[in-house]
Amino acid sequence: DSQVAVSRAATSANRFNLAADFIRSVTQSYGGTRLGRQELDGELVEESADALWTRAMIEACRERDAPALARIVMAVDPPASSSARADSCGLVVAGLDSDGIGHVLEDGTVSGARPHEWAAKAVALYRRFEADALVVEVNQGGEMATAVIREVDAGVPVSAVRATRGKYLRAEPVAALYAQGRVRHAGAFPALEDEMCDFGPGGLSSGRSPDRLDALVWALTHLMLAPKGRPRVRGI
Repeated sequence: DSQVAVSRAATSANRFNLAADFIRSVTQSYGGTRLGRQELDGELVEESADALWTRAMIEACRERDAPALARIVMAVDPPASSSARADSCGLVVAGLDSDGIGHVLEDGTVSGARPHEWAAKAVALYRRFEADALVVEVNQGGEMATAVIREVDAGVPVSAVRATRGKYLRAEPVAALYAQGRVRHAGAFPALEDEMCDFGPGGLSSGRSPDRLDALVWALTHLMLAPKGRPRVRGI
């Protein structure tokens, strides 16, 4: 409505009138969550009625820290190009504990990055989390995606995956894992969670590619829905 003026303000805008301990406490408790984004950041946080995930589903799987993990993977959903209007490069790290629960550890997605730049970021995340494999979708760019990663670090074990079904069909089994309480988010990942709660049969409402979500789906599919080797207990 052109006759309605909308203004938004974050709690931090009033920080000089609030106790520092209060700001620190509520930020630690609610930062990045749906409630925190609304009440602390002044955002209007929505979800699509036909989305595979709901805000309540994601809030229910929130954890402060992940436990010791048996396996960790770094998943990459590479863009087809590096132009200013190109899709982002989805980069998501996830792990599996000894009870078979998946844990999302990091969303390191980058936008407008050239191949060697997103490859370097992927390898850095792989090293930082001491992952067991780097999972790369090769539909976009084919073998170029794996080749550019090996140029950055030839020692990284790359597992190439190729999509044979549409994004929605690939995401459905992963959404079912969330509904079954088998996935946790170790912290808050606002941009990723926005895609999750907007993604329906027609894709994202913006028409953009769900790059963060694609990387998440590849990571959890590799860990929880595909044949895997014998687990080993480890820390992070």
